[in-house]
Amino acid sequence: MGLPDGFFVSFLSATILPMGSEGLLLYYANEASASLLLLWGWASVGNTIGGLTNWVLGRYLVRFEQSKWFPISASSRQKAERFFNRYGIWSLLFTWLPVVGDGIALVSGVLRTPIWYFLPLVFIGKAARYALILWGHHLLVT
Repeated sequence: MGLPDGFFVSFLSATILPMGSEGLLLYYANEASASLLLLWGWASVGNTIGGLTNWVLGRYLVRFEQSKWFPISASSRQKAERFFNRYGIWSLLFTWLPVVGDGIALVSGVLRTPIWYFLPLVFIGKAARYALILWGHHLLVT
C-alpha cells in the first residue's frame, strides 16, 4: 500500500494544497520491504503530475484570478512571474520549492510554456529532490 500512498501524497503536495510528502516518503523508506527505487519513482511521478496540475490551472484558470476561490494570490503569482521571466524555463527545475514552486508551475502555464519543456524539467527537479532525501536517509540509517 506504500507506493500508491506515496504517489497520491506526492501528487497532492505538489498542487496548491499545503502538504508535504517527505515525511511519508521517509516513513515508507524505513520499511524493510520497501524498494527505494520504486518509492522514488512513484513519488517523483506523482509530484510531477501535481506540478502539471498547477500548469493546467495557470493555463486555463488564470482568467479567474480575481475570484476569492482562486488558490494563488496575485502577489504570489507576480513574484513567481518575475522569477520565471528572469531565469526562463530553467526555473522549472525549482518547482519543488515550497510555496514558490507552485507559483512557478502556475506561471509557466499562464505564460504558455510548452509542455515538452515543462514536464522533463519539472521531473528532473522533483526527482533530484526525492533522490537527495532518500540518499540522506540512507546515509543516516546505515
